[in-house]
This record gives sequence, structure tokens and C-alpha cells, in this order.
Amino acid sequence: MTIPASIRQQTCRDCLAGKDLGFKISMAFQPIVDWRQRRICAFEALVRGSNGESAGWVFDQVNHDNRYYFDQACRVKAIEWAAKLGCKNYLHINFLPNAVYNPETCIKATIEAADLYDFDLNKLVFEVTEGEEIISKSHLQRIFSSYAARGFQTAIDDYGSGYASHEWLVELRPHILKLDRSLIIDIDQDEKRQVEVKQVIAQCELQGTRILAEGIETIAELKTLVGLGVNFVQGYLFAYPGFQELPDVDFTQLEKML
Repeated sequence: MTIPASIRQQTCRDCLAGKDLGFKISMAFQPIVDWRQRRICAFEALVRGSNGESAGWVFDQVNHDNRYYFDQACRVKAIEWAAKLGCKNYLHINFLPNAVYNPETCIKATIEAADLYDFDLNKLVFEVTEGEEIISKSHLQRIFSSYAARGFQTAIDDYGSGYASHEWLVELRPHILKLDRSLIIDIDQDEKRQVEVKQVIAQCELQGTRILAEGIETIAELKTLVGLGVNFVQGYLFAYPGFQELPDVDFTQLEKML
């Protein structure tokens, strides 16, 4: 790639050019659905190897030495592929909070990538996953505050499976909270988890956080969650991640299954 001369910061140039990680990455995309309006409202970018290798294979290659550039490369690659595929929806990008040493500095390559590939910055949503142990909650708060100040939306991913708690939800105040599959699986048969989800929904409503249930695989799970008040949904029931493509959702078929 030829990097424009206007990008003078060397770190940004390295990130945009794809500084050598020792392995190649690409992206898969999974739709996020606004169930009430029966439409795809966003896509989540999911890292893969350049030949479609799994996310697990990719993360096995990540270490302390390449973590920063890996995090940056994922952002750039997600925007590059989303633009190439003509994505006009919101784009959810996962980030590694422990790789962000300074929010203002680390977001620059993302902004440059959006400009380079002509992708709307207002369509970016940054998700922090529970899969990585957070070293400092105050550091994550600075990241969220910095991103929100620039107009980006933020999300806590995999809520219910790791570090995040009611306290984190209240203090971080993300735009979006994604319920983990561990809360969703067979929720139609588990009244205790239904009560737990209701409580989370109530808190989200109080603070203006949108709730999104991910990992939905059955119509029964969907019906239960919609009955509880969840509208934004994601999972294999709607579409599997598409490698270097934006999968569609067959709403007509889903309606027949209800």
C-alpha cells in the first residue's frame, strides 16, 4: 500500500502499512440485527488468518512484543475490508485494552484508516471483550471517555462471562452491552437467568445503554429474549460469520419459524 504523505506520524504509517506481525490476518463479518425493524443494523468484524484460519489460531500468534501492532492491524484491516465490501452499516471492532497505551495516540491510525478507505467514522463501534483480563479499570475508563469524546460508540462484549459486573456497567457506561452466550444458551428453560437478564436490562434502561444479546442459536432463545425486552440480537440463528463477506439474514425464513 502507498501511504499518503500527509500521514507523518511514523506509528500511524507502520500500522496502516501493516507492520510485520510475523503472520497475516484478514476479517470475517457477522451481522447484528435490529429485530423490531427486521433489518441488519451493524456488522461485527472478527479476526481470521489470511486463509481463513480461526480466531484461536490467530491469537496463538499474539504475544507481548506484537500485541500493540496486532490491535492496530485488526482495526485497520476491519475498516479496509468493510469499505471494500461496501458496508454502510455500523461496524463493531474489538480492541485489546491492554494494548492501548494512550487512547489519543492509539486512535490516530484508526482515523487515518477510515479516511484512507473512505469509511464513515461515525459508524464505528469499539468493543472491549471480557476475554482479556483488564489490568486497570481506570485505564479502560479513560479509553471509553476518550473514544466517546470523539463521537465513537463503545461496547462491553461478552458480558456475564468474565471480569465485568454491575459495577463495571454503571461506571463505564458503554453505549452498548452485549450479553454473552453463557447467559443466552437455553434461557427459555432457565428462569433464574431470565431474572438475571431482566435486572441487567433494567440497569441499561436507566443509564441509556442499549442491550444486545449475542450467541443466539434457537428460535426459543430469540422469543424469550424478545419477550424480556431485548431488541438487538446476533448469533448463528441469523447468520454465521462470513469470511471476507457481509452475510445476509433471511428474515422471511425466520418469520416462518416463529
